[in-house]
Order: sequence, then structure tokens, then C-alpha cells
Amino acid sequence: MAKIGNIDVGDFPLLLAPMEDVSDPPFRALCKEQGADVVYTEFISSEGLIRDAAKSTMKLDIYEKERPVGIQIFGANLDSMLKSVEIVEASGPDIIDINFGCPVKKVVSKGAGAGILKDIDLMVSLTEAMVKHTKLPVTVKTRLGWDENTIMIKEVAERLQDVGCQAISIHGRTRAQMYKGSADWAPIAEVKNNPRMHIPVFGNGDVDTPERAMEMRDKYGLDGAMIGRASIGYPWFFKEVKHYFKTGKHALPPTMEERVEAARRHLQMAIDWKGEKLGVFETRRHYTNYFKGIPDFKPYRMKMVTSDDSVDVFAAFDEVLQKFGDHQFV
Repeated sequence: MAKIGNIDVGDFPLLLAPMEDVSDPPFRALCKEQGADVVYTEFISSEGLIRDAAKSTMKLDIYEKERPVGIQIFGANLDSMLKSVEIVEASGPDIIDINFGCPVKKVVSKGAGAGILKDIDLMVSLTEAMVKHTKLPVTVKTRLGWDENTIMIKEVAERLQDVGCQAISIHGRTRAQMYKGSADWAPIAEVKNNPRMHIPVFGNGDVDTPERAMEMRDKYGLDGAMIGRASIGYPWFFKEVKHYFKTGKHALPPTMEERVEAARRHLQMAIDWKGEKLGVFETRRHYTNYFKGIPDFKPYRMKMVTSDDSVDVFAAFDEVLQKFGDHQFV
């Protein structure tokens, strides 16, 4: 049984990764219903929080049905990070997560996200200060290193644990790799197998099939899997992994009716939460996966991703169900 602080998160928990413009409350709700054990918010700028920037503060919205839920923040300035911890605490999350892994240039150029992998001492001191500044468990998400010549993740994880980090999620790529190539889980296993480590070590990167999740558990011995891209437009992934763990067989894929219903709910919850314009726009990225594998589907997908009016998108869902309702997914 893995524990983050005093929070039981289950035997080999599946965690929804924090993804910008993806891991919002509507999507987290769908993933939670489908078996995600822990969900994280989109990453939130500490500087945005202390300036009370609308986009940042909106991301603090969490709901009881999501628990346990972590709020993830990023930054490289100690004062800003500590002030943001106080703001985050007021939202009542179960976990505070620090993003030391985002490879995006606009984040890295400020020394935040994966940028801090160039200054491990700062990474450790920031974590220590935040641990001392809150009663909530503090966790870290990071990468193997800045590049292949600076991979010291075993030492880094040990140091983070020693200053009070309660769990670590490691993406099996360096910052230099971005999302190219394959994730290397062997260094993550080295962290887990370090006899000095006693906090949960979660793996991230390329967990895109139930078999890969099982490999992460059984071959690499990790404590859980953090799921990112495989869940976009496919919240059923969590349920399917758990079914495979239990039975050794693949679950039946969701029917067309289930897919349309999930897409409908997703869009409606997004509109309810962030308004018509943003709700319609930010849900578009999910439709390719909701309806993946349907032949001659492009005209319908184009309607979904080009319309600015939710009425048209809902109408497209109706058309899809009417035309492809009997489609068999494999």
C-alpha cells in the first residue's frame, strides 16, 4: 500500500498527471470516475498566484469528489513559492506538488520547471523551505536530469526525501529529450531500489497500454504509474489498466454511446466551469481520442474542432451517434 504522507493511495496507484489545459476539473472528474487514484491540477505559476492572475487562481478550483487531489505549482523564486503555498493551502488540497520537470521553454527560461535541474542545490532548498512552510504533504515531479550527461536522479531523489518530500514522480526522459525518443524507466528503478529510499517512487512517461503499466509495476518495481498523454480523450484508460491487472485480459473498449456521453458531459462541465468560449476551445484536443479508430470520421471531427458554438458541437455528437452508433471498437 503506497502512502503519500498519511494518505493511503492504494496498491500501485494510477495518478493523473498534471497537464496544462488538460487536467482541469471536468477532465479530472471523468478520470476519477474511471479509476484514477490520485489526480493533479494543471500546473500553476507561483508568480501568477501571488499577482492574483485570473488564469492561475481559477486553476485552484477543486471538488470533494476528486480527493485525494494535489495542486501543482512551479517557480524558482523562494519568496514567491512560499507565498503561493499559503494561497494553495486555502483551497484545501490533499497534496502540494512541485513541478521540477516541465520542459517548455517559457518555463525553463525562468529557471523553473525542468530549468531547475541545472541547479540541484536550489531544487533541494526550495523543496525544504516549502515542506517547512506547510502541514500538507509536499511531493515532487521531475525528470531524469537536464541532459544525458547530468543524470543524477538517484542522488537527487535521496536529497529531496531527506528534506521532507513525501513522494516523487519521475518522467523517464531528460529535459533535452523533451517528449522525443522513449522514456527510460531503468534510472527510476534505481531510485526505487536505493535502500535509503522509503517514500513512494512513481514512474511517468510512455505508460500507454495496460501491459506497459504492468511492466512498470512488475519488472521495474515502482510504486505507481503517473498517466499523462494516454488519458487525453480517453479517461477509460485507468479502468482498463486495473481490469488488466485483475484479470490478465483487456477490458472491452467503451461503446460509441459511452464515448458520446462522455464527450457530452466533458463539454458541458467545461462550459459550466470556464464559460462557453474557453469550454468549447479547450475541450477540442480530446475529440480525436474519444472517437479514434472510426473510418471516414474526419468531417465530423472537423465540425467538433472548428465550431465556436457549443450547439454545433453537441449537434455533431448527435450525428456521430446516429451514423456510427453500431461501430465496433477493438
